[in-house]
Amino acid sequence: MVDEVTVPPRDARSFNVPAGHIFRIVSVEGSQVGDLNLWNADDITEKFFSGKTRQLHATHLTTGDRLWSNLPNLRPLATITHDTLAWYGWDDDGAGVHDVIGTRCDPYTNHLLTGDDYHHCCHSNLTRALAEVRGISLQEAEPHIHDVMNVFMCTGFTRDTHQYFMKASPVRPGDYIEYFAEINLLGALSTCPGGDCGASHSDDAARCYPLRVEIWKPSGDALKNWQPARANGYQGNHGVT
Repeated sequence: MVDEVTVPPRDARSFNVPAGHIFRIVSVEGSQVGDLNLWNADDITEKFFSGKTRQLHATHLTTGDRLWSNLPNLRPLATITHDTLAWYGWDDDGAGVHDVIGTRCDPYTNHLLTGDDYHHCCHSNLTRALAEVRGISLQEAEPHIHDVMNVFMCTGFTRDTHQYFMKASPVRPGDYIEYFAEINLLGALSTCPGGDCGASHSDDAARCYPLRVEIWKPSGDALKNWQPARANGYQGNHGVT
């Protein structure tokens, strides 16, 4: 392991992963959901595209699935290489873990629904983390915050009305999900204020725990013939010559 970052409850931290390295998100104390953003470390306008990832893989991700970047680059940012919650599959309610359907909790939706201002939603946490690591203002950072991979989150759609629902995450201390960085990555992880997201959300009522991000470097010549992911090959003229 070459680096580690601990993300406090109801907060976010950034981390860097060089191409060809591995990062793990680890549950360390209790059942806790994390909201993950990823960017190209060399150009943060290239970022994780949850909608395309969902289209190419599934509503919930696990080992072998890739996290794709936005257009026009459309390339894998990271590949999931291990998932200790892969056993969960789909439960009797139709729920699974690690979803890419539930965006992220944000203060704007919370204000719309409750009239309250809450400053530790995942959107705000991620905004603060990106602003700090890039040395930019909150206003400059916020447009780069994007829909997340909801790490450890247990979600699905109701069978009768097909509405999105959340239930308590099955994650326990020692569980982790592991990713291989296909390019140089800047990441940010928020510990969701909903804790295990089984009840309360966007407030301080839920029990929350830290998460740990570990950065690992493969040993020896494990990547002897590997090359970083290239940007999409489409020429980009959109039919105009």
